[in-house]
Amino acid sequence: MRGFDTARIRNVGLLGHGGDGKTSLTEAILFATGSVPRLGRIEDGTTSTDFEEDEVKQQKSINVAVAFCEWKGHRINLVDTPGFSNFLADTRSAVRVLDTALILMSAASGVKVTTAKVWGYAEAEGIPRVLYVNKMDRDRANFPRVLEDARKNLSAHAAPVMLPVGAEAAFRGVITLLNMRALTFAPDGIGKVAEGPIPAEFAKEAEAARHALLEQVAESDDTLLEKYLETGTLEEADLKAGLRRAILLGKLIPVCCGSATKVMGVQALLDFIAEYLPSPADRSPVAGTDPKTKQRVSRPPREETPLVAQVFKTFADPYAGKISLVRVYSGVLSGDAPVYNATRQVKERIGQLVLPRGKAQTPVPAVGPGEICALVKLKETATGDTLADEKAPVLLEPIPLPNPVISYAIAPKSKGDEERMSVALARLREEDPSLQVGRDQQTKETLISGMGRTHIEVAVERLRRKFGVEVQMQKPRVPYKETFRGTVQAQGKYKKQTGGRGQYGDCWIKLEPLPRGKGYEFVNQIVGGVIPRQFIPAVEKGIVEAMEGGVLAGYPVVDVKITLTDGSYHSVDSSEMAFKIAGSLGFKKAAAQATPVLLEPIMTVEVVAPDECVGDIIGDLNSRRGRVMGVEGRARNQAIKAQAPLAEMLEYAPQLRSLTGDRGDYTMEFSHYEEVPPPIQERVVAEARKAAGVEGEEP
Repeated sequence: MRGFDTARIRNVGLLGHGGDGKTSLTEAILFATGSVPRLGRIEDGTTSTDFEEDEVKQQKSINVAVAFCEWKGHRINLVDTPGFSNFLADTRSAVRVLDTALILMSAASGVKVTTAKVWGYAEAEGIPRVLYVNKMDRDRANFPRVLEDARKNLSAHAAPVMLPVGAEAAFRGVITLLNMRALTFAPDGIGKVAEGPIPAEFAKEAEAARHALLEQVAESDDTLLEKYLETGTLEEADLKAGLRRAILLGKLIPVCCGSATKVMGVQALLDFIAEYLPSPADRSPVAGTDPKTKQRVSRPPREETPLVAQVFKTFADPYAGKISLVRVYSGVLSGDAPVYNATRQVKERIGQLVLPRGKAQTPVPAVGPGEICALVKLKETATGDTLADEKAPVLLEPIPLPNPVISYAIAPKSKGDEERMSVALARLREEDPSLQVGRDQQTKETLISGMGRTHIEVAVERLRRKFGVEVQMQKPRVPYKETFRGTVQAQGKYKKQTGGRGQYGDCWIKLEPLPRGKGYEFVNQIVGGVIPRQFIPAVEKGIVEAMEGGVLAGYPVVDVKITLTDGSYHSVDSSEMAFKIAGSLGFKKAAAQATPVLLEPIMTVEVVAPDECVGDIIGDLNSRRGRVMGVEGRARNQAIKAQAPLAEMLEYAPQLRSLTGDRGDYTMEFSHYEEVPPPIQERVVAEARKAAGVEGEEP
């Protein structure tokens, strides 16, 4: 039924910091295996896995992409992931479906912020990791330095299985320590390889590295260690089995090297992937929850077991419909057949089943355990959903996504396009669930939230390109609030006589501030029926409606206690409407006299950046009225924790990028509200009144 046995499948994700060569290595592997006729280049926009228009334009991976190839009887599914912080949500989703994470580092710069972050993703999913030192041909390439960096900041178990032959302009090949041979390459970048003995000048270094590798493999298993201590070496079969087991258990992190753009060392990497990296059959059975019994169940990677698969990426194509990338864990997924979505409890019918190679697709009738494929035109299914056998469903854990760090207000350029924009945003969220869309009830703005300004700009461009909806993007308004410092009593009296039945409502209220965060409290102290019971809710309703727009700048009022103390009524002219208006008038009169103040949202911020950037970051946060709460070590980086006003952090991402050379990252979440300093309050109030067309002094 299928072309490859599960044991001969390798699902390898390429992860790392942006610009370290993931897409170039993917392309080099496809070229070396004969999967593509010519080597694509990022600069030319011709790579297989950066095929979206915005990826070609920006020369960076924005989406996760899958490409399959074959090497010495194995199918290798390559998952090329974004490495820039704005697009790491896709990377996090992809890690869930991998069997190995191949984490790239530049030979010139080593471990960066995102390197450590994606390492953490792989560690959280419990998948084996391999390090690949790329760009050995570049200036300042230094393999020993990068290896030491990896051991210090990622894992002490990092052990070379390859060594470079030369470095920088002199780089010409790799030494494979497992068979002690040298693979050298012509400098023409077409990957033509020659195998031979290790050059004399590298022999001593290679012997020492192989000895260290054997020791580390032996130490990962008591039986092997005993053999090693007895003989001083390991038989080839023991070395191979021991290395595979140590990689699977995370007791050894193999380190490879090469140059992706010159296709140097790629063949050695492919041999290593095929021989030593785990197949889906080597991994533990997938575990989930039976939605009927709520019991934990597991499914081994076998064809005869019920189907379990998970969607890890959705492409919203305006013409072809939805394309869903899926990892099959157990059972067989067949094309043109029904499938059950256990997450949404609905049946789906597969339109077509294909193996993707970037944008290209190869139709296949069915796929089995361990395969990664694409399904076309699923109607209800979204990223993270579990596909299963309806008679024996299993629900897998949802894929965790990072929280958005920045929001922008958007509005359609053409009036009347609100509905089209809403539909397009919903389809865009199918493609990128890390985008959040909502409406701010206070400012009445539609907000789109994401991982950074670039993330939002890409989303806005896709709205135009894919769905024909043009929107204006602007910095959202800060959701200020108003409260009071003073306690005031005031009368609200509404009296209107029109010849017939009039309107009469009279109330006295006491306004006093509450502690920050307490919201609103209404107390009824009316005695003796001076205000009839049926009119008291109307008084409160008038007050609550008046609180929606404060007296300073029209922002909502919070943290206030209103006590209804006295009043009067007319047996004929009093009504609910009259007392509602009276309550509103009383509140506004009291508010104007109670020393109103503006409150602003304060955010908890965590910035992760290299050591050398800490001083500049703290200085910048201080200039933004931030309060640094502490600094703690995080691998080779430092995590600065602070609190800062949202108004000062709306466009923090570009400044952080500038301060850290794009090596910093940050998260931000709401903490609490605080009073705005008087000079800033004056400016905010003046701007709000000008925007509303209101002039005059504040109360």
